[in-house]
Amino acid sequence: MRRSERYDGTVGRTAGRERTGTGGNGRERMEDVMNGALEEYLERIAPGDSGAMRAAAERHAQLTKPAGSLGVLEELSVKVAGMTGTYAVPAPAVVAVFAADHGVHAQNVSPWPQEVTAAMLANFAGGGAAVNAFAKNNGVDVRVVDVGVATPVEQLDIVHAKVRPGTRDLSRTDALTEDEAHKAIAVGFDLADQLVKDGYRCLLTGDMGIANTTASAALIATFTGATADAVTGRGTGIDDAALAHKTAVVRDALALHAVPATEPLKALQAYGGLEHAALAGYILGAAANRTPVILDGVIAGAAALVAQAFHPAVVDYCVAGHRSAEPGHAVALKQLGLQPLVDLDLRLGEGTGAVLAYPILTCAVRALAEMATFEDAGITS
Repeated sequence: MRRSERYDGTVGRTAGRERTGTGGNGRERMEDVMNGALEEYLERIAPGDSGAMRAAAERHAQLTKPAGSLGVLEELSVKVAGMTGTYAVPAPAVVAVFAADHGVHAQNVSPWPQEVTAAMLANFAGGGAAVNAFAKNNGVDVRVVDVGVATPVEQLDIVHAKVRPGTRDLSRTDALTEDEAHKAIAVGFDLADQLVKDGYRCLLTGDMGIANTTASAALIATFTGATADAVTGRGTGIDDAALAHKTAVVRDALALHAVPATEPLKALQAYGGLEHAALAGYILGAAANRTPVILDGVIAGAAALVAQAFHPAVVDYCVAGHRSAEPGHAVALKQLGLQPLVDLDLRLGEGTGAVLAYPILTCAVRALAEMATFEDAGITS
């Protein structure tokens, strides 16, 4: 899907094939099509290649360094070998910034007006955001995706894939319908497919959406069993009184919906957001294409928990770019079993932490691929 292309809402455009709509056969037929498309996505996902990982670990033992001296980088390079089946550096890379708004903003969980989401999309498109600066420095391309921004952004040179203009208020009702959740997942999966088809070998996650840390907290609590107090943070910056109110909103929403951890689609329906659903699809799409996906912060962590609930093997393809200052992110990473590569108290989002981590990943793989062995260097044991 090219940057200026409009997503047509078709579900299940996988591997170059299109699964068409239902015409006039009604809601039941539409649900059958969507459920079938999601099953088709999940069938493409397999665990990481254990043989490739074993060979990579054996090669590390022969490289000109003390065993284990590259620490986490050795583990990372072995994991990437399991994803791709090769020692090739996963390049080029692209960060997809999925943007959407949230109905729960009406509950005063953020001091920022909702119009900031659209304004930041214009900033991304113009190259003026932090993620643009980091991406330029690290050789990463940027794609901006409107999957649910409330304010019209038709004039921007971005991927237009709006499912609806923001979610409903999760503290009062379901944020999304089942159809909308399916469509948002498909946006992410189809974009991942297209980016891999276009030649990208590493996918990075980004996000933008005022009030999206509230939805993230609800999702993380759902899939980890943590309390609202443990996973709700200050987001873009709120005082103690506002944090207490935001936590209460999350706590009440969890009690209202009471979604079990085994129901990822229902969790997306209950809490949203559209960017979470699209990110979950994007992460699943990376796994289906055996392509590394570097996760950003708390929004990506919440989406990865959704993706993991759909298919546990998806985590074999995930790399935690950083640990966010948001408390829920550490909870999510523990559940996912991922160790962050960077810990700098970042809480900006946009994909900044993922882009910062990308050169670390490439260094890890390059060391595995290009370092001399003891035999190459003529060093005897």
